[in-house]
Amino acid sequence: MTVLKALKKMFGKSETEQLAPVSSAPSHLPSHRTDGHQPGRTAAAAVPKHAPVPTPAVQPAPAIAAEQPLSEAAKPVKPRREPKPKAPVIPWKLEDFAVEPQEGKTRFHDFKLAPELMHAIQDLGFPYCTPIQAQVLGFTLAGKDAIGRAQTGTGKTAAFLISIITQLLQTPPPKERYMGEPRALIIAPTRELVVQIAKDAADLTKYTGLNVMTFVGGMDFDKQLKHLEARHCDILVATPGRLLDFNQRGDVHLDMVEVMVLDEADRMLDMGFIPQVRQIIRQTPPKNERQTLLFSATFTEDVMNLAKQWTTDPSIVEIESQNVASENVEQHIYAVAGADKYKLLYNLVNDNGWERVMVFANRKDEVRRIEERLVRDGVNAAQLSGDVPQHKRIKTLEGFREGKIRVLVATDVAGRGIHIEGISHVINFTLPEVPDDYVHRIGRTGRAGADGVSISFAGEDDSYQLPSIEALLGRKINCETPPTHLLRAVERKRP
Repeated sequence: MTVLKALKKMFGKSETEQLAPVSSAPSHLPSHRTDGHQPGRTAAAAVPKHAPVPTPAVQPAPAIAAEQPLSEAAKPVKPRREPKPKAPVIPWKLEDFAVEPQEGKTRFHDFKLAPELMHAIQDLGFPYCTPIQAQVLGFTLAGKDAIGRAQTGTGKTAAFLISIITQLLQTPPPKERYMGEPRALIIAPTRELVVQIAKDAADLTKYTGLNVMTFVGGMDFDKQLKHLEARHCDILVATPGRLLDFNQRGDVHLDMVEVMVLDEADRMLDMGFIPQVRQIIRQTPPKNERQTLLFSATFTEDVMNLAKQWTTDPSIVEIESQNVASENVEQHIYAVAGADKYKLLYNLVNDNGWERVMVFANRKDEVRRIEERLVRDGVNAAQLSGDVPQHKRIKTLEGFREGKIRVLVATDVAGRGIHIEGISHVINFTLPEVPDDYVHRIGRTGRAGADGVSISFAGEDDSYQLPSIEALLGRKINCETPPTHLLRAVERKRP
């Protein structure tokens, strides 16, 4: 009993002891247990010898396996949805883009462009070339350099983009190539123009597999860098300052540029970008190893000197501005003394409740004074000139586009290339010194088929410009005297 006493001392009196005596004979203890318990452990469920031991019913394994499909079969079977068959992709053929020849018009078919490019041109709804496209493509598709004089809206952007895309499709890229090595470079003076060119490029390259990227100041540098590092760059559209930043950091290399485009060269001159452009061009291949296209609204002596430095035996294309003047713009001229111009401007805007008006003046100091007086008199106005920093310019244009700014006062240089829908009125506070600028100014309204109104103030200091403007337009513009109530004094707003 020594074993039993020892167990009692260690664990206390067990319930099983009251039911039956525990034998100390070792012969009753099996040498190997088959019930899952280990020898030497006390279990509260120990069963005495004389008690019946319940035996759990064990079903044969096949029966258990057979139950599973029965239970699943009892559940309703949810019918499997068959995927909708995809519409078959019908391959595009050039025959799908049928354009009948017309006398005096040039078709894109006449240039034997790549099918991928023709498909995109059809999507854009361009059956025939504009005059500048017809002339420029005749030279550039043969590999020649070109300089073109054309205003915004002539189709010059598509002309140089089609030239670039054709060159890149005909010449496969080298096998060894870094991410930051564009094959085509387009330099433009402003963020708005860069964004517009890039959008047009994306539309024309959507079936080609070519990648288009943009670099502009006033935007997230790191975000632009990530885009550059993510994939190869075929066409790079950039402002001079931001492109130079990337180049000097070693993120962009321009030694593989096959085609270079300088858009609005005269404006880059006016905005002081030419030193930066020179630095950029030095990083590209020599001019006899690349194709260079230069476009400008005017062919001044300075512009032609730049063209001579950067191009090789260029073909010259000029498009007259009268082809650009929109027929949707109703034009008026008010004969008004210089001292009454501001009163007329304020009363026109305020009395009529105009919400999106663009005012042009010839000089930066005039722009500043007009904007300051409008703000002082309670009109939500802003200015754009060469003195306005790029980040502020972007913010101003966004505010004007969103309707937060009613009147935008600008110089010709700062206002060129602005593409904002819904400008109802353009007011020429002073008549432009260059007749071509008149066409550009009034082209800010009446866009995309909408109607617009332009009103020009002709005073004693600038009315002499009228004959040359009318000669450019090919017609007379009726000169009116403004109603008396529009010349009343402006009441000062109390602070």
